Amino acid sequence: METYNTPFGEIQVDPETVISFPSGLPGLPACKRFKLLHEDKPNPQVMWLQSLDDMAVFFNVIDSEILGLNYQITLSDEECAEIDMQDGDEAKLLLVLRRKEEGSSGIEANTQAPFVLNLRTRRALQKTGVRADVVFRNV
Repeated sequence: METYNTPFGEIQVDPETVISFPSGLPGLPACKRFKLLHEDKPNPQVMWLQSLDDMAVFFNVIDSEILGLNYQITLSDEECAEIDMQDGDEAKLLLVLRRKEEGSSGIEANTQAPFVLNLRTRRALQKTGVRADVVFRNV
């Protein structure tokens, strides 16, 4: 176990649970190791993807299935190789959440640049330019 001081407090991380982004993230190439954190309760909805390379970098994320989004994404051969995606592997799509604007209670999910996580290898990438014509409104 390794100990990290994050914006969420001190956390213990089992190296076997680290998510690896082999190429880093767009605009953050040095951020390659992340830990998925969530509240200690059953079936958490919102999670935090915390960089272990830069403690100031974290993302609020949600599983696309929680929002009822079951769209399919095609990965190139290079992207499949990057996360070692093989036939039969399962992937999760995590969407970045953000507030709509300062002082607003509305939240948006970025459906056009999801994180694609290979559950077997714990390797991931951010797939940009995904076409997703989805609008969420608070009702």
